[in-house]
Amino acid sequence: MRDGETVRICLRASVLAAILVGLWADPAVVHSEGTRPAEIARPNIVLIVGEDMGPDLGAYGCKDAITPNMDRLAREGAVFTRAFTHCGVCAPSRSGMITGRYPLCYGGQNMRSVVVKPPRPFTEKLRAAGYRVCWPGKTDFNGVPMDTLADSRQDWLGGPKLQEPFFAFLNLSVSHEGKVNADMASHADRTSELTADQRRDPTTIEVPPFYPDDPEVRQALARYHELVTVVDGEVGRVMEWLEKQGLAENTVVIVTGDHGRGMPRFKRSVRDTGTRVPLIVRWPAKIAPGTVRDDIAGWIDFAPTALSLAGVPVPSDYDGHVFLPAAANPPRYAYSFRDCMDEDCDQVRSVRDSRYRYVLNATTDRSDAGYVTTAENGPIMKVIRREEAAGRLDAVQSLFVAPTRDKELLFDTQADPWEVTNLAGDPAHAAKLAELREACRQWIEHCGELGQLDVETLVRRGVIEPRNKKYAERIRAREEAMTGSIAP
Repeated sequence: MRDGETVRICLRASVLAAILVGLWADPAVVHSEGTRPAEIARPNIVLIVGEDMGPDLGAYGCKDAITPNMDRLAREGAVFTRAFTHCGVCAPSRSGMITGRYPLCYGGQNMRSVVVKPPRPFTEKLRAAGYRVCWPGKTDFNGVPMDTLADSRQDWLGGPKLQEPFFAFLNLSVSHEGKVNADMASHADRTSELTADQRRDPTTIEVPPFYPDDPEVRQALARYHELVTVVDGEVGRVMEWLEKQGLAENTVVIVTGDHGRGMPRFKRSVRDTGTRVPLIVRWPAKIAPGTVRDDIAGWIDFAPTALSLAGVPVPSDYDGHVFLPAAANPPRYAYSFRDCMDEDCDQVRSVRDSRYRYVLNATTDRSDAGYVTTAENGPIMKVIRREEAAGRLDAVQSLFVAPTRDKELLFDTQADPWEVTNLAGDPAHAAKLAELREACRQWIEHCGELGQLDVETLVRRGVIEPRNKKYAERIRAREEAMTGSIAP
């Protein structure tokens, strides 16, 4: 055998050996039967969700926040400044998160509408790959099956060390709309562990420009921020438990919220107030401390990202992208929608880039507020209705309850973070309006016909089960109450 041929054979053998070693050592490669060599340590994943909690944390510059634990996580990991969910209410938001697909694609866009043939939860694939999935408490998936969701539905926080690798979910409901709207005695009980310096002075709380500056409004805002501090305390407990169990270094901790604050013009809105969420990720040795990420990421991305972290192939029909430890191809846009929110049905579609948000209203002969009994019974909406009836709302405050609205809206979220100035008619922004209008059209087309059908048609076609009768009862009760009355 000639020397040159011997060298080539040796090189080929060396390359083959290197490839095999690389495949064996690469944590992104899944081996036979979805398992890996024992010595390859796949990260544990902890997903913490604060219900109805927007990015109202110290790490996001909120002046009313007292959130030392979440701020510490931000210092030790990454803060995502442009994180969004696809719907400003819990069930469609969570349905998209657990399936990795926009609910519009499978008819799951309406609040608490049970889809007859929904996609499967991504956690099935995690379990098949050897992850122990713990999912106690809330699901609210709009019909997505839970029979194979998790290995355990029991509480894990504070318990014994979990079998690794694991995916552990924690839902913190203390910041939910219902708790914000509760009476002061109930609030005092839920916040009993707060110290005196963690209490908020309602007179110093920031009031959004679309709210009347009223003592009851300020009190509700103060309650919300105190409840977020309670959420922060629970996040601290999670970190203490991980450290005590020796798990903190090989665990990806993700802290987020399912949509905006549980307040009018926040929750249920397609705008930033309803869909922009906190997203903080701590992953020692993989994410540098103090990282600030400005690329778009969000709830539709959790499924593909979790599977990627576990070394599981991401299904081709998933709508999101992998954003950890980095995004190979960050999306240009974030999309959101609104359909039926309890008894109030309102088809709205929206697309946002790094700065501008476009909103498309299917109907113009109604208000943005609509009429959702849950919201109407809260203190802030009662003040808004009272001031509306008395003619005391200013031009900005009136926009939310105005009986008509524009078909298209365009907001500069940098210059106008509360999204109150519509630029759709401004010639200087015509190019951006056209760009985002087309992006919205393409997204609607991608989601398909089911995403554009009303509830009655979805039921008639057998896509979803008939909705809860209480919604129709609420509509009838309101119509009876309004007979001969001007204001709701």
